[in-house]
Amino acid sequence: MNKKKRGRPFTPGNTFGRGRPKGSRNKTKSPGQQLLDQYAEHLMGKCISMAMNGDPRALRICMELAHARRAACIRLSLPTIRSAADIDRAADKVTQAVRTGRISPHEGETMMRILESHARVIEKVEFERRLGILEQQSALSEERKV
Repeated sequence: MNKKKRGRPFTPGNTFGRGRPKGSRNKTKSPGQQLLDQYAEHLMGKCISMAMNGDPRALRICMELAHARRAACIRLSLPTIRSAADIDRAADKVTQAVRTGRISPHEGETMMRILESHARVIEKVEFERRLGILEQQSALSEERKV
């Protein structure tokens, strides 16, 4: 008797490329998803108006959606940041993403705050480097005077 080996019929690993990015969805949308996308603005408007009129279920839905949207991860490809010029290029990419609608203005503002914090860190590191150079030069000039 010749039994076929059960289990994994293919060798492990993907030999054709990197594969599908995490979190990506199918390109073809279901008809239901297309309808929701088409009427999402109207449905959200109706839900918000019902919440404003005191409907507790509509209020809960609005609050859950607002929290989920605020806590969502921002997917944006930025250059590696090592200098102030890199911060400028990254800020430009964030601005373009907001302008084209790839990220919301709130997400853009969050990203700009992160970039601003990063710029302050770069400024401090650069300041310390320059101060160190000046202190070395000052010590050398003091040695020459003596």
